[in-house]
Amino acid sequence: MKLRLILFLSLFITAVTGYAQDVEKSGSGKSILEKPSRDFVMLQFTYDNWVRPDSIRTTGFGRGFNAYICYDFPIAKSNFSFAAGIGIGTSNIYLDNQQIINTDTGASAQVRFVNETTDYKKYKLTTAYLEAPFELRFFANKENRNKGFKMSVGLRIGTLVGAHTKGRRSVDGTKYIDKETSRRFMETWRFSGMARIGYGNFSLMGTYNLNNLYKSGLGPELTPYSIGICISGL
Repeated sequence: MKLRLILFLSLFITAVTGYAQDVEKSGSGKSILEKPSRDFVMLQFTYDNWVRPDSIRTTGFGRGFNAYICYDFPIAKSNFSFAAGIGIGTSNIYLDNQQIINTDTGASAQVRFVNETTDYKKYKLTTAYLEAPFELRFFANKENRNKGFKMSVGLRIGTLVGAHTKGRRSVDGTKYIDKETSRRFMETWRFSGMARIGYGNFSLMGTYNLNNLYKSGLGPELTPYSIGICISGL
């Protein structure tokens, strides 16, 4: 799976980068746009958290990282374009003196967030998604999309490829890491609204999930969201 994903992304990057070298020309031979597309690469560094019930406690700086390769389709000669892409989105949320139990069995089994039975110094839930972002973009400077004001709104569709909990503890001076990999009870797909606004290669961005982290009836209602910065270009 990982090898096929790496090969696919490599071919996608090669195709997009090659096409980006072509310059769109007007009838007079002058460049209308320096390149037919911009913001091929998007790197996002985010603060992540959940809209959650009071019974679930988070702590510290939940963080995420997203990396996308996008193809941009200019809309005629306007300042707007539509973009679609593919990439990976990751998230780390730290719990405050709680841990996740997802080993229940039986017809009523579901994930539970309980007070720690082990003295963890840190305990987090990490998720990773293979994602496709779709954006409607506006560029104030359509002749060089790496300069000037820009903004976008869109939708991000992702499929869960990995999830695990990780707790760090110390016993008699010896450090231990407890790690459990499980996607049980979690929604296979996530759908998120997203928006960003900025200047040049830097933007402020935010996302908000349109569905819950866990399947209905199999876990608490947790709605992930994120805010952060986006570095884009090429």
